[in-house]
Amino acid sequence: MLDIQLIRDDPEGVKIKASQKGYDIDTAKLLQLDEQRRQQLSDIEKLRAERNELTAATKGAKPSEEQIAKGKELREKVQALEEDLAQTDQEFWPLLKSVPNMPLAEVPVGKTEDENVTAKTWGQKPELINPKNHWEIAEAKGWLDKERAAKIAGNRFVYLKGDLVLMEFALWQYGLSVLTNPDTLQQIIDDNDLQVTNKPFTPVLPPAVARTEVFEATGRLNKLEQTYKLEDEDLWLNASAEHTLSPMYMNEIIDSKELPVRLVGYTTAFRREAGTYGKDTEGFLRLHQFNKLEMECFTDAASSYQEHLFLVAIQEYLMQQLGLHHQVIEKCTADIGRPNAKGVDINVWLPGQGQYRETHTADYITDFQTRPMKTRVRQADGSVELAHTNDATAFSERPLIAIIENFQTPEGDVVVPEVLRPFMGGRERI
Repeated sequence: MLDIQLIRDDPEGVKIKASQKGYDIDTAKLLQLDEQRRQQLSDIEKLRAERNELTAATKGAKPSEEQIAKGKELREKVQALEEDLAQTDQEFWPLLKSVPNMPLAEVPVGKTEDENVTAKTWGQKPELINPKNHWEIAEAKGWLDKERAAKIAGNRFVYLKGDLVLMEFALWQYGLSVLTNPDTLQQIIDDNDLQVTNKPFTPVLPPAVARTEVFEATGRLNKLEQTYKLEDEDLWLNASAEHTLSPMYMNEIIDSKELPVRLVGYTTAFRREAGTYGKDTEGFLRLHQFNKLEMECFTDAASSYQEHLFLVAIQEYLMQQLGLHHQVIEKCTADIGRPNAKGVDINVWLPGQGQYRETHTADYITDFQTRPMKTRVRQADGSVELAHTNDATAFSERPLIAIIENFQTPEGDVVVPEVLRPFMGGRERI
């Protein structure tokens, strides 16, 4: 949720920035409600102060009839104003929550993802003759069974089997080995000239569900397009691990000595993928259920941007170590999402499909989540400020697709990336 003071100070600027993200915000109406609400709160406080003075004046003595009448009058006025305030809040809070986070000045302005900017490219496209799609290889190998999954759960579910499952677990283990190793993290920091610590990530197995109030506070609850709800329960399935990692410190104050708090969470995620039918129906690129290893970081305001750059550097390192040709994409205003101030994608080359596809996202969210979550930091001088959050993909199942397509052999096998071999019993191909 955006700081209302930012809107008070620059309503036109907020309106312009919101429109760059595709949101039409009525800042005039919001400020009118804000002024009305502040006046109501002020009036309530004045009446309560009068009641307190009246109570103090009658302490230890029997109140007069005039004082009793005055007390009743004040109570009724407070009650009436509180009812008016409740009505104002019904309009004010949804309108304020509809305002997106403001994009940083460096974020490219664009109306669609086609206006995203390629910041860098790593590696070369593999030279393959008549490369196959990942699903052709996986089905031939017996690694992928969509027909039986559809029989059990419907479309956009799969059974992954055999060596592909072993490789997926190798991917998780490799990712955790990097994120929990301070020496490797220091290497990434040094290589990218970053001003962060090499504190390792704490592995977490988070809940796969969150209550409505919690999910809304994260700014991630997308009821129509993305999120599944459990029937007859106030619980929503997470669509990514950060959805239940980011509210982990809700209503808490983190001591600055503990910063940065770095978590890496593994969970099965669920997405409705509404509006995507007819797209990516082959293979396991876009499913209703998939597994994901996600990074989540809590910092103070001063160090949060460097933390964002650190997470992107980790993502690049992981893809480079896998040997996968990829692009680093600076997402434009329309594509970064409502909670984000900045966003970066990594898109990998898929030779079987002849195009780049997203494997990683890094979200710089500032204090947009921590304001409604009331997640704060106590500095060494005793002052308390809102924490900042960052989240970023470590691995999803999509790099498996890239490995299959980029490292396929003419015989129909797949060469195992060197960094995964220790987690697969030393096997060089599957």
